[in-house]
Amino acid sequence: MRLFALLVPLLMTSIPAAAIDLQSHRGGRALWPENTLPAFERSLDLGVDTLELDTGVTKDGVLIIAHDRHIDANLTRRKGQWVEGVQPTWHSLTLAEVQTLDVGRIRPDTPYAKRFARQMPMDGTSVPTLAALFDLVKKRGNNNIRFNIETKIDPTNPGDSVDPETFATLLVGQVREAGLADRVTIQSFDWRTLQVVRRIAPEIATAYLTIIDPEESNVSMTGESKWTAGFDPGRHGGSLPAAIKAAGGSIWSPYHLNLTPELVKEAHGLGLKVIPWTVNDAADMKRLIGWGVDGLITDDPVTGRQVLGR
Repeated sequence: MRLFALLVPLLMTSIPAAAIDLQSHRGGRALWPENTLPAFERSLDLGVDTLELDTGVTKDGVLIIAHDRHIDANLTRRKGQWVEGVQPTWHSLTLAEVQTLDVGRIRPDTPYAKRFARQMPMDGTSVPTLAALFDLVKKRGNNNIRFNIETKIDPTNPGDSVDPETFATLLVGQVREAGLADRVTIQSFDWRTLQVVRRIAPEIATAYLTIIDPEESNVSMTGESKWTAGFDPGRHGGSLPAAIKAAGGSIWSPYHLNLTPELVKEAHGLGLKVIPWTVNDAADMKRLIGWGVDGLITDDPVTGRQVLGR
């Protein structure tokens, strides 16, 4: 009995750590240039469970890895000079044009640079294609790493990207071609793309991203939203997890400050996994793990590993 009593604390700390899906957000942008091959490679070296990334589609129909729907002036240089002014969308540029850009460091003296002051610059780093990331992982022989791939599409700005059907079809095709359907989750704030994925590739998991905020929300708890493909919580008893379940989701990824223990319990009761974003503070990580979340999407996978005791 005494031996069992000594083992209980060890078991209670090791079980959650093993069960938590540690996701490196944009490849770990607190540490390395976001959504780049060097960042993903270092996340693999670190031993994360999942690479979280964002995708867009070029003018010539190539899937690239980038967060915003347009060139980000905080991150981008052309011929050694920081880009200025309003920037074009990725969808208006060919792959050849995209790959002339350097996204290897954050522009100094910006709020973004202060926010991620520890990020290691890697000059000469270009915007990668999704195919290049799949090739990188294959060459490394990593047969366990998962991918959480977001479609960057905005129903309020339809000209910024391809339409949901085209976007989802391109992404599903590339995932299937790489033989990774069982290791990929497709996520989005725009649930229209997720509905297409469910229809054409039911074998691929879908994650429903949400944020409820006075300044930016993709979900309306009382009315209708262009983002939720008709699956508004008001039509499902005012329950966001119930709306996601009705939409066919298997994973709910809420903004971590919108989450409560009661919501985690409700989602689990509906058979949903709960993987919040973007959790960078160790105390927040511990609190969410205590609530029973299934994963953590973090800019700082080093802190994530420390909290999980790995």
